[in-house]
Order: sequence, then C-alpha cells, then structure tokens
Amino acid sequence: MSRSRHPGAGAGTGAAGDEGRTRPRLSRSQVVRAAVALADESGLEALSMRKLGERLGVEAMSLYKHVANKDDLLDGMVDAVFAEFGSPVGGDGDDGDDGDWRDVVRRRAVSVRTVLARHPWAAPVVQSRAHPGPTALAHLDALIGVLRGAGFPVPLTAHALSVVDAYVHGFAVQERALPFDTEERSTEVAQRILAAVPPGEHPHFVEFSREHVLRPGYDHGGEFEWGLDLVLDGLERAFASTRGAGSPGGPAAGGEHDGPRGG
Repeated sequence: MSRSRHPGAGAGTGAAGDEGRTRPRLSRSQVVRAAVALADESGLEALSMRKLGERLGVEAMSLYKHVANKDDLLDGMVDAVFAEFGSPVGGDGDDGDDGDWRDVVRRRAVSVRTVLARHPWAAPVVQSRAHPGPTALAHLDALIGVLRGAGFPVPLTAHALSVVDAYVHGFAVQERALPFDTEERSTEVAQRILAAVPPGEHPHFVEFSREHVLRPGYDHGGEFEWGLDLVLDGLERAFASTRGAGSPGGPAAGGEHDGPRGG
C-alpha cells in the first residue's frame, strides 16, 4: 500500500493512528531541532531517519513530509547552528563603519567558537553545504557587509573570511579532539606522558610540559583569544597597507596578494 503524501494524512499530521491515538503534529523546525539534539548527544554518525522518528514518536517515513532527504535535513541543521552565531551586525546598529570592524569580527569569532563547542558535530560540516539556508546566507552577507563597509577591498575581504574561519573552525576541531577537557584531566594526561619519557630525552617537550601545561590554572582554551588577536593584528596590517597604497581600486586593493609583506 502506498503512503499518502497529502497534508493531514499519516503520521506526523495530527491524524488518529491505528490504535486511536493522536499522533504528534510536526513542523520542519521541530524535526530539525530534534535532529540537532540527537547529533549533540550521540554524534552525527548516529543520526538516521529511523532514530529521529523514534525520538519524535513518529514513523521515519513521516519525516519526509518536512525534509526531502538526509542532505536536506543536514542543510536545516547547519542553518539552525548559524542562527545561534552572534550576528555580525550588533543590536546597537553597528554597520561596520571603519574602526569597529575588528570588534565585530572578534565578537563573531568568539560566538562561533562557543556555539561549535555546544554542537561538536557541526565544526566539520558547517561550511560544507552546497545549499546553504537563509540564515547562513544572511549571516555571511552581513559579515561581508561589515568588512566592505569598513573599506576592505573584495580580495582582502575574501582573505579575511578564509583566515578567520580557518582559525576558528580549526581550533574547534582541535579542542574537541584533545584527550582532556579540564585542568585536572590535562594534568593527569601530562604527568602520564612525562612518566613515560626516558630521563634526558625530549628536553624541550619536558620543559614545556612542566613550565606551562602543569602550571596551576592551565587552560588550553585560553589560547583561542590570544591566537585570534594575532590573526586580527595581521588583517589590520593588511588593511592598512591597502589604504596606504591609495584608493580601494588601486593595485594593492585589487591584487591577489593583499596580505602583509615581509620587511
């Protein structure tokens, strides 16, 4: 027997089931939120239409009324994650005027890192979608607008987007992969590694571990903002070099290599 594709028929539409029970009425946003929660708990590899249907109390086939396939579901999940990122355009009416682009980009980067820590499955896939959702596109458009409004030429805008996101997403993946997530755990791991190092070998590693990792208050996550500021310092120098070269349409602004020059 074929399944009806008409609204109101079958599971997930509010119709009565075979046992006379009212099945839950679903929306696309409910399906996406449940998928995000399932991926948060068990990882993206555990996400399937069957498990998602079980979580929502419906048959897996009923989910296809709301998402075309698993790729469409992933697109929706990524868009939901983008909705949690801090907006590049602040609530104070920040429009990216020259002088505040750095603060905007920094706040956005810190927000993205926080959200990716909340959704550890998202870092490898959040920029992989061939069909980005409306929230993702609006976010990217606003961020580009901040940089262009500050005077960044298009090539330098591209460099900025690439290097900042590479740093933020790379740090998120690294942070997730580390074998420790607390100071106590990092101390335990470091001491175990040091105990296995033969006396006199790997002196630089031993010094680093003892003088840095094993010091009270060590937090690998604290490296994030230090590195972020280093990235932003480089962008600031590159931006200044385009202004020093003349108008935004000048050679430095329109060239392929707008990064800092070695002296």
